[in-house]
Amino acid sequence: MSDDHHDCCDHHGHHHELVIENLSVSYRRVLALENISLATSCGNRVALIGPNGAGKSTLLKAIAGLVPREKGSILWRGTTVKKWSREFAYLPQREDVDWSFPITVRGLVEMGRYPQTGWWRKFSNTDSLAVDKALESLALLDLQDRQIRELSGGQQQRAFLARSLAQEAHVLLLDEPFTGLDRNASQLLGELLNKLAHEGRLIIASHHDLNSVPRLFDEVLVLATRSVAFGPVAEVLTEELINQTFYEPLISE
Repeated sequence: MSDDHHDCCDHHGHHHELVIENLSVSYRRVLALENISLATSCGNRVALIGPNGAGKSTLLKAIAGLVPREKGSILWRGTTVKKWSREFAYLPQREDVDWSFPITVRGLVEMGRYPQTGWWRKFSNTDSLAVDKALESLALLDLQDRQIRELSGGQQQRAFLARSLAQEAHVLLLDEPFTGLDRNASQLLGELLNKLAHEGRLIIASHHDLNSVPRLFDEVLVLATRSVAFGPVAEVLTEELINQTFYEPLISE
């Protein structure tokens, strides 16, 4: 594995840190997230877990600047993130994407350069090289002329990850990236996320398969509108906490 990207987030020996403090988000006056706080840094893979409606997707969108925050702050590399930052890349759930949109894999990955170039400026050699490198990194060069609707689920996820790499994003925000993938595609995606974290990126992903969390992630945030627990997977993901978060409400109803 090359160390090309260790400078991606390792600046003068300090890892870039993402700090979320007292973040709250409401939809139509209904609280979706309440007082979420966490601190993590590049090189980590963070799982967001919790029951349906716990706020996992909302948290990813709030970090990405796609939904307004009611209160709280997000700091990235010591600077407050007001809205959207091109250093953050958001990958929606696959079911939320219009796969019939007539665009090739390369065209999708090129969209990752628009934050750098603007919509109308011509692509430079630097832009084309960034796209080539992203396609190569995720083993998509052979598929670059294919329409995105022709891809398998795993290939579609890789195409969106490649778009994030072309964007030169440091923080990848993934909404249920493993859903609907077969075992081989899941394993490949897990290896790719591990590689990207080793290169110095921060991966934050909502995830529903508790059994695979220890294999795929370093840290875990357990959500139930509020933050239930956050920390290293081995410390946080106890049987007691899982029962308390996922099952007790069912029993009390």
